[in-house]
Amino acid sequence: MALVVAMLGLGEAGSAIAQDLVARSVTVRGWDPVKAPPGEVVQAGNAQDAVSGADVVLSVNTAAVALEVASSVADHLSPGTLYADLNTGAPELKRAVARAVEAAGALFVDVALMAPVPGRGIATPVLVSGQGAARFAELFAPLGMSVEVVDGRPGSAASRKLLRSVVMKGMAAAVIEGLRAAQRFGCEDWYMSEVRSIFAGADEALVERLISGSRRHAVRRSHEMRIVSEMLLSAGVHPRISMAAAEWLKELSVPGQDGR
Repeated sequence: MALVVAMLGLGEAGSAIAQDLVARSVTVRGWDPVKAPPGEVVQAGNAQDAVSGADVVLSVNTAAVALEVASSVADHLSPGTLYADLNTGAPELKRAVARAVEAAGALFVDVALMAPVPGRGIATPVLVSGQGAARFAELFAPLGMSVEVVDGRPGSAASRKLLRSVVMKGMAAAVIEGLRAAQRFGCEDWYMSEVRSIFAGADEALVERLISGSRRHAVRRSHEMRIVSEMLLSAGVHPRISMAAAEWLKELSVPGQDGR
């Protein structure tokens, strides 16, 4: 029997995944309040029509409306339907969505997209958790999705993605803060060359040095980052990341507060 998927949310990510599913002979019914479905994706009259009789529901809208959307379609889910929430939300939100759809007899799966969807589509790697995690892997891995099952608890996949965001988004903020200051000091090209060199030479040893070195030299580095913060302030750049680093290093210097 052909797989029927309801796609709730037809933004950049939802549309890309939907089109790839259609290309793999999956019937996709799409619903988005502001955007028409692309290509051969079937236009549903509303969210409830989209999910009625579907084997799988993919919720790809935003965390702000994830629970509202799930609650609005819960009574239209068939027993055993796999409801996958692909939105980036807190673990608590994922558990709330799970309760809403599981009360209707559906299986919930927390899906964390671990790379940008544009350019990857169905091949985007994901972490999954929840009662429906194994079923999701069974259905979507053969379609070309890289699926890693975490465990059976809603929110586990989300928490891992958000932990990764501490590094990725924090690193981006640090690079941009330094770039703004470098522009003020007239050394933007040199700064960007240094940043690229750091990333080009990154390996496991660098990660270990960042952790062990911060613990071992916390006092000195905290002082250094306070000086950095003062320098950035003198250039008219708010040192949000630099000040936070100084405080974090200061905390690491206190016995028993090193994060272990």
